[in-house]
Amino acid sequence: MPLDFIEVNERIKERCAALSIIPTNRSLLVSITAQKMALMADDGLLKTYTVSTSLKAPSCVADSNGTPTGLHAVADKIGHSQPRGTVFKGRVPTGKLFPEYDGEEAKRNLITSRILRLRGLEPGHNAGLGCDSYDRYIYIHGTNHEERIGQPFSGGCVEMRNTEVIELFESVEGGDLVWIF
Repeated sequence: MPLDFIEVNERIKERCAALSIIPTNRSLLVSITAQKMALMADDGLLKTYTVSTSLKAPSCVADSNGTPTGLHAVADKIGHSQPRGTVFKGRVPTGKLFPEYDGEEAKRNLITSRILRLRGLEPGHNAGLGCDSYDRYIYIHGTNHEERIGQPFSGGCVEMRNTEVIELFESVEGGDLVWIF
């Protein structure tokens, strides 16, 4: 049976109620199994994207390199107005585009174009000591390895094609909910 993002969106509301969080009108739903992400607004599906999550098993544990599950929020939006393909180090643009890198540097999984930094909202699961998504620098971001999108490959983040992460960046706001499952 295909993934029903509308049904999954209802689970966000249930989780928000359990955590005493007011749901946002816009949300992102990330399916690790399907390697898909949906942009939802006003309970409707606006767009789906193919993504890449962690090569390792999902995990909220610090230093696990697993994509953390559960309810998150967009905490920081980084890279507004930077050219497509801009490489970021420490959330700061390097001034170079990923095609300018070669050798071992080009083989690495670079953070490109835009960054949506996530904050976990579930204490003891993805927020707090030893499991904090924000402290782990978990992002939704572009990659220099777009050919790998659709298969697990990242070091814990949710990776996207560069044109799509720019489009998504313009469509979401800080505080929008992100459910990773």
